[in-house]
Amino acid sequence: MGEKQDLIKKLLEMQKKFIDYEQENGVEMEDYFVAEEGHPLYHFRQEYMDLANKLVDMAHAEKGSQR
Repeated sequence: MGEKQDLIKKLLEMQKKFIDYEQENGVEMEDYFVAEEGHPLYHFRQEYMDLANKLVDMAHAEKGSQR
């Protein structure tokens, strides 16, 4: 599997875990944006955004376009 497919797979896994967590526990804005260390959402938002941006950059590079 290529790097792009690996990123997509990771993002989909993260989405599923987030949805499962949200349905079981609910999500407070504070937990989503500034969860404390040890919380299941700790760094979730930043990691997801970093991976998604990397995927977008790869797609632009592949097509020779710019953001």
